[in-house]
Amino acid sequence: MSAARRGALLPGWPSVPSVSPNVEWSLQPGIILALTGYLGIYLVRWRRVRREAGPKAASGWRLASFSTGILMLVAALASPIDGLGEQLFVMHMAQHVLLGDLAAIFLLLGLTRVMLRPLTARLQRVEKALGPLGHPAFAVFFYAATLWIWHLPAMYQLGLENPALHPLQHMSFAGAALLFWWHLLSPIRSRRRLGGMGVVFYILSAKILNGILASVITFAPAFLYDYYARQPRYWGLSVTEDQAMAGALMMVEESVILTVAVAWLFVRMLGESEREDQRAERFGSE
Repeated sequence: MSAARRGALLPGWPSVPSVSPNVEWSLQPGIILALTGYLGIYLVRWRRVRREAGPKAASGWRLASFSTGILMLVAALASPIDGLGEQLFVMHMAQHVLLGDLAAIFLLLGLTRVMLRPLTARLQRVEKALGPLGHPAFAVFFYAATLWIWHLPAMYQLGLENPALHPLQHMSFAGAALLFWWHLLSPIRSRRRLGGMGVVFYILSAKILNGILASVITFAPAFLYDYYARQPRYWGLSVTEDQAMAGALMMVEESVILTVAVAWLFVRMLGESEREDQRAERFGSE
């Protein structure tokens, strides 16, 4: 299909030739310094805990996980993905996947109870002060609502065109993801910690809501975001192809995360059940 033909797929928009997008790095000093600082603080704490409490309290894989989370933030905010996200919808979706799920998961997996010990009491006071906002149900609502609201065409357009709102959009995705995954991956036991099938329902409800949004974007009969329709046809993609690829990327990511999370939760539940049985046998034999 020619570029002119692709442009004609969207009535009312002019046919434009296929061009290559800008793939430069966007090395903003503030972002690089902040992420370097986070990694530095983590390394200092990780080394101290490993020295005082041993490898189990600060293992190598925990360090690798946290470092991977930082690298994902670098990829989302400083690599060519950031600039490409303003040119292609599918690349903006890739950025949102990194910020709204993957980075948060790897960062939280890098933490242990011993590493967070200086903050435990403070975090528990914050949780108590939040009241209903600290409940897992709110985390699901906030996580899904953030994604849906920012993907409304009008809000998405504002986020792309307003220099002040675009960082807010990114922080919203990252904050909602951290809150959502905290209830599942936090090494600190919460007063409202999920257990049993509640954990499964927690992640299923969020991922189903997000999956519906991904389906709407993928199979929408019309193009939803005028901002990208006004861009040149990068890599020869039509606006409808760009949108369908973005939605498909989101659908695949949500499906993979859901599958891995449910499998991991199932294994965790089996482990907890086995430990309960062992504890019951030990008390019964005394």
